[in-house]
Amino acid sequence: MDLARTYLGEKVVSQGVKYLLSRDMDDIGKLISWAEKLPMPAHQREDLKAVSKFLEDKNSNWYKLGQRILLETDPKVKEKLGLNFFVNANFLGVPKQQKMAKELGYSVPWAILIDPTERCNLNCIGCWAGDYSRHEELDFDTLDRVFTECEELGIYFIIMSGGEPTMRKKDIIKLAEKHPSQAFLLFTNGTLVDDEFVAEMKRVGNITLAFSIEGFEETTDARRGKGTFKKVMEAMDRMRKAGLIYGVSVTYNRNNTEELASEEFVDMLVDKGVVYAWYFTYIPVGKDVDVDLMATPEQRAYMYEKVLEYRRTKPIFIMDFWNDGEASNGCIAGGKRYLHINARGDVEPCAFVHYASCNIKDVSLKEALGSPLMRAYQKRQPFNMNHHRPCPLIDNPEMMVEIVKESGAYPTQLNPDETPEEFAEKLTPYAQKWGQIADEKWSKSSVANVK
Repeated sequence: MDLARTYLGEKVVSQGVKYLLSRDMDDIGKLISWAEKLPMPAHQREDLKAVSKFLEDKNSNWYKLGQRILLETDPKVKEKLGLNFFVNANFLGVPKQQKMAKELGYSVPWAILIDPTERCNLNCIGCWAGDYSRHEELDFDTLDRVFTECEELGIYFIIMSGGEPTMRKKDIIKLAEKHPSQAFLLFTNGTLVDDEFVAEMKRVGNITLAFSIEGFEETTDARRGKGTFKKVMEAMDRMRKAGLIYGVSVTYNRNNTEELASEEFVDMLVDKGVVYAWYFTYIPVGKDVDVDLMATPEQRAYMYEKVLEYRRTKPIFIMDFWNDGEASNGCIAGGKRYLHINARGDVEPCAFVHYASCNIKDVSLKEALGSPLMRAYQKRQPFNMNHHRPCPLIDNPEMMVEIVKESGAYPTQLNPDETPEEFAEKLTPYAQKWGQIADEKWSKSSVANVK
């Protein structure tokens, strides 16, 4: 009876989401009223209430974003990504992850980030992955096996980076086709996105791209090479014409924070049809490491305020990987909500934490999640009760020293030219200065929450 009830619930939800995605925003309120009568976990009911609140105002930025997605996206892509993301990755996936985590005794993440290749056709200044060997790759069978193991654990959201993942675009299309219940997001420099690849993404329906840019044309080309910005804009035009969903990935540093935080830049993204934006702060790991290139603590605080402003006013979904610690209850890495597998197969807690204690070629994903490094990482989460200071690299650098020492992890960079202790010492002044600003912010937000 329980299995029948569960199956019926899944079917009802799937059909409801299909209906929602086939309508415009004026019909969604009716669907939500119907959905609120269904049995569901408390966190999903809260999510539904939040959506309902956003849809009350037809002039709101969220209403406009939803309407744009529903009207401009190809029907098959809309249905495939919608079902895979909302139903599989969240409604069905999260309870399964929680059940598996309880059985295993350690966290099962919501998503994995994996690099199919280290190869890249660009040579960007300060690339976080620039100190890998640039020739390693994960073969098709290994990627296929990992994605199958993800499904078994309830993980339906697969993120790919590199290197440049579209250098393996034929394999990626095959993998997306072979795993039709999963949603795939690729961080890409955008220069290899041609008409053929766009047509294939439209055919399989479950791939979205996040284009990496540094700001407007001059700033992007200064870091990524002349002509890169223009190629990205052309790739966006191809995606939009085909009815695909796409976003951007931007890295703010000391030189471009104000540009990326500007209303002009965000408006440009909206005008280009961008649905979502990942904001990352520059971390001094990888190639051309330069602590002075980091956004200052004051710039980080400025970006935090601007992102909050745009979430209230702009029809685009912006995520700030570091500054959203309050929403995510601290750091999400280390298998808590995500982890990183590099192109050599090393299983790292995060794309920016270049240490591992196992390789996915030698162990199952389930075993990797329970590795000494992941357990040492999770044992200390959250790394700070002030969730404006979530990161063990730049906010609590002493934590990575403890984690590496306890787990016996090995460095995964080609040139590990500094110890964890040396890295921590280098980042301590930044962490202390940001800590003062973050503690003041946390104190104010805590008082607001109490009220």
